Amino acid sequence: VQLQASGGGLVQAGGSLRLSCAASGSIFSIDAMGWYRQAPGKQRDLVAGITSIGSTNYADSVKGRFTISRDNAKNTVYLQMNSLKPEDTAVYYCNADVFVRRGALYKYWGQGTQVTVSS
Repeated sequence: VQLQASGGGLVQAGGSLRLSCAASGSIFSIDAMGWYRQAPGKQRDLVAGITSIGSTNYADSVKGRFTISRDNAKNTVYLQMNSLKPEDTAVYYCNADVFVRRGALYKYWGQGTQVTVSS
């Protein structure tokens, strides 16, 4: 199973970006999916998560600005980021809890995509 993230880049403060992450490979079904971020010298933290039925949760720092969604038919998770701030600058990683067969659940990570917000 592979997760391919895309959509990062350089944006000015107040701007928007949309990240995408597509899962491919031997997938029976996908449970939760999410986005994490890691700034230089800091730990990797959860940004937003979404369950298989669409329940979402967000870090307090992004509530009201970021929206996570998923397309189950495409095995893809999205992160719409609005009103970006310099402190949102980080490498963003997607992850997914994937059933590769019934009862066999594994967590996979994407390769990371850089988001840089200039002031």
